[in-house]
Amino acid sequence: MPDLPSSLSSIVRTDPRLRAAYAEGAGIYRIIPAGVAIPGSLAELQSLVRLAAAEGLGLIPRGAGSGIPGNTVGEGIIVDLREAMPRVLAVDPLHREAVTSANVTQQELNVEAATHGLRLPPDPSSARWATLGGMVSTNAAGARTVRYGAAREWVTGLGVVTADGEAGWLLRSGAARRVLPDAEPDPGASLEALSRFYRDAAPRIRFAAETVAARFPRVRKNTAGYALDRWISTEDDVDLLVGAEGTLGLITTIRWRLAPVPAARSSLKVALSSLDDLETAVRALVALDPSAVELLDRTFLELVAQAGLGGQPSGALPEATLLVEFERETAAAARGVAGDAVRSLRDVATDVETALTPEEEHRLWELRHAASPILARLPVSRRSMQVIEDGCVPLPRLGAYVGAIRQGSAEWGIPVVIFGHAGDGNVHVNALPETTAPDWEVRLAGLYRDVNAAAIRLGGTVSGEHGDGRLRAPFLEAQYGTEVMDLFRLVKRSFDPRGILNPGVKLGSEPPLSHLKVGRDVAEIPADIGWALREIERTGGYARSRGAIAEP
Repeated sequence: MPDLPSSLSSIVRTDPRLRAAYAEGAGIYRIIPAGVAIPGSLAELQSLVRLAAAEGLGLIPRGAGSGIPGNTVGEGIIVDLREAMPRVLAVDPLHREAVTSANVTQQELNVEAATHGLRLPPDPSSARWATLGGMVSTNAAGARTVRYGAAREWVTGLGVVTADGEAGWLLRSGAARRVLPDAEPDPGASLEALSRFYRDAAPRIRFAAETVAARFPRVRKNTAGYALDRWISTEDDVDLLVGAEGTLGLITTIRWRLAPVPAARSSLKVALSSLDDLETAVRALVALDPSAVELLDRTFLELVAQAGLGGQPSGALPEATLLVEFERETAAAARGVAGDAVRSLRDVATDVETALTPEEEHRLWELRHAASPILARLPVSRRSMQVIEDGCVPLPRLGAYVGAIRQGSAEWGIPVVIFGHAGDGNVHVNALPETTAPDWEVRLAGLYRDVNAAAIRLGGTVSGEHGDGRLRAPFLEAQYGTEVMDLFRLVKRSFDPRGILNPGVKLGSEPPLSHLKVGRDVAEIPADIGWALREIERTGGYARSRGAIAEP
């Protein structure tokens, strides 16, 4: 049992089973924390932060634990912000706004907002269980980001607890200071962390604006590092905290913009015979303002076909399939834009299937979800590992990037399944290593290194929408260079002088394939807890209480 200071004994639990239950999240890591804190109020959270700062102990904020790159696990104290913190969910239909606590899920918000004909448009695939605090912390996106943008575009204010233990609101510049009832903390509070930032970091960032502009990739999504490019254009404090993965402050409350629910949809399934046609097809579709353009690579289609799904034999598969969605105000407009899309793809698509009714759309989009249960049923010796899983490149380089992933897979002898958000140039990859092979970790690390290098070489980013976590932090210097990395460290020091907030995330240098949840060196936990965590991973059961798992 770790030796924690007596000052934390009434706040932090250190029993081995509870620590084991919080040792994993989504993704590849298993790291047993020193303890677990489950604050039940803003005041308790502030007390915890102050004590941790005094003792120099790291705090790892956590919602559902569904973050993929290792941003919700660590050796410090897990701070579970979901279980016991007060819940706030208030929709203001007149102003098309909502205020939520960080422990509300997007699905819960959208169910409530739908009663007023509204929704929060960004739609990560984890919307059923991922907390809104986690979405903000990673600047989460999803299939519909191509039209609606990521979480940052919809956040108008944040309630935070800083590394000093202070609580206050950050509101967007020019935003009305309208906070709905019961939304802590005090909207009038000033924060020492912001004073330090504007004194120590802001002048340096402004001076380096040209360097930032030159080094930040020109892509449609980027969550690598801190959003200095965005802050330079807005000087808006909110933009620094969104996507910071809990390293600059703990998010407790969020104010959102909402949008009307669209009246009508149409969809297409587009088959392409060559990756060379990918750019042409995606550009033609993006010009028509789609709400989604999803990529299913041949590797994805082969996995589905081998399981007898998808309706095509593996020998007749296209090189890539695009699933496309249009949202419009009338059914006629939705039908019309689908027809425009078919005509625009005449020279590149080998086949186009149109879906104009909800039933047809459901059947068409089933293909996108077909791989998940197959991957979940893989034998223990062949784990689906989300390692090379979030690169984003300029649209003209998308085909080249997918080709580089395929080439790396062949060279390193590790099968992969490739899919993603083609409309944004954002690619997700499930690597399928044979974990009984003696050198599988070395080969996986080589594949990961080469694919990240390809993303950077093609003008892209290693982190499109999931954040850096521990997985991609070591690659940020290769992407940004020393001068920008120094600015990132300066931002971190100004908000978190003692380095207690999510240490090792974003600015870590530990080898990315350390602390794996599989392999020879995996940390030991009770077998029943290990089985329960595996079931959560297999079924997407991240809403399950880790405290319940820990009970004997």
